[in-house]
Amino acid sequence: MSEAITTARPYAQAAFDEAQKLNALKAWSEMLLSLAEAVNHPEVYAVVTNPRVPKKKVEDLMEAMVGSGASTQQRNFVRILADNQRLQVLPEIAALFEALKAEAEKTVNVVVDAAFELSPAQQDKIVSSLKKRMGREIKLTCKVNKELLGGVVIRAGDKVIDGSARTRLTEMANALA
Repeated sequence: MSEAITTARPYAQAAFDEAQKLNALKAWSEMLLSLAEAVNHPEVYAVVTNPRVPKKKVEDLMEAMVGSGASTQQRNFVRILADNQRLQVLPEIAALFEALKAEAEKTVNVVVDAAFELSPAQQDKIVSSLKKRMGREIKLTCKVNKELLGGVVIRAGDKVIDGSARTRLTEMANALA
């Protein structure tokens, strides 16, 4: 995993720099996420990682996936990935690109796992609190996780705020032991 991220980092940075230069962060983001999703499909992954499949066929497949709406720079980027046999790290490239994009746009993607559906007022309170704490715009995604029993777990990048009842109960059990 860490090797894939190390391999993907320069490609993600190059894609980000090109997208920023062209003022096309959204288009590049959509393309990379789409290709990453395609490469995660077992049949596509088997083709792009198979050394017996000619590079030209792999390039043609990926170019077809990119579509006719892609820019010349996007097509060249995909061709470079295919030539260097780096298509299998597209999911990591897309994730790193998204992180760079979020940093440039001063946004943070936050995932909230809650035991129950959060009301709009609760979501607004979480967003305003995190916005104040992090100094960035917050893109909130809420998920229901019945295993939590109660409370919430908030994930923002590499930060985790665990306010779940399960964790509190475990902490109390450890303190009493």
